[in-house]
Amino acid sequence: MTCNVAFIGLGVMGYPMAGYISKAGHNVTVFNRTTAKAEKWVNEYKGKMAETPAEAAKDAEYIFTCVGNDNDLREVTFGDKGAFKTIQKGSVYIDNTTASATIAREIYDYAKKNGFGSLDAPVSGGQAGAENGALTVMIGGDQADFDKAKDKIDCYSKKMKLLGNAGSGQLAKMVNQICIAGLVQGLSEGINFGMKAGLNMEDVIEVISKGAAQSWQMENRYKTMIDDKFDFGFAVDWMRKDLKIAMEEAKNNGSSLPITEIVDKYYGEVQELGGNRWDTSSLIKRFRK
Repeated sequence: MTCNVAFIGLGVMGYPMAGYISKAGHNVTVFNRTTAKAEKWVNEYKGKMAETPAEAAKDAEYIFTCVGNDNDLREVTFGDKGAFKTIQKGSVYIDNTTASATIAREIYDYAKKNGFGSLDAPVSGGQAGAENGALTVMIGGDQADFDKAKDKIDCYSKKMKLLGNAGSGQLAKMVNQICIAGLVQGLSEGINFGMKAGLNMEDVIEVISKGAAQSWQMENRYKTMIDDKFDFGFAVDWMRKDLKIAMEEAKNNGSSLPITEIVDKYYGEVQELGGNRWDTSSLIKRFRK
């Protein structure tokens, strides 16, 4: 069934995600801070562009956001020209930003008081996952809102799951980033060790990737790590933002993240090498200074 959808935030993730919703036959109105990006999107896909988040959300039954951080999220929702100024009762708000569980709960509470649904729904799978419509979506919120919105979320996902109440999606994304940080560091150390030992690492990975060491990072990043190329997805700046959120949450729940804290510092060293926009596999660069 065709619906009116607003999509706010057309970055490397949001741009193709909004595109998949449009391709599924929905009426999509987009907003982006950089107007040229919204104009490009409208030329590429079927849809309209709005001057403000409030204008985009005005007639929408489903409102998606995919922005940078908590502050950006606050601006496009609660701000003077934010989506919540015009959001309809009975609509569902879906946030794909990787943000804190705190803001997810704050938005949920506001939604409940104002008669609309709210799901925190951060994604994993990087730029390639977004472009292929094959993202993993971790969701927090109410079952009824999830049931209403799931076929819209399905437009850009290969796997989605409701994991609990508001904030659960963001907490699951923190788990995701904690796991990736340790994996990439282990892979960096392993590849560097093997190269120093004189092994042909392409041959080594071909063998070990079929055993217990196998991971998405190994399968998808080993070759570019060996070749010293790091322009393939999720940037170091974004990873540090995400790890900071996880480390702050760990203080709240009393969990220990010793490896994450170390890897975050290592990413800081990568930034000092000029690698702010390199992808996360660039941890290996530290060994090649």
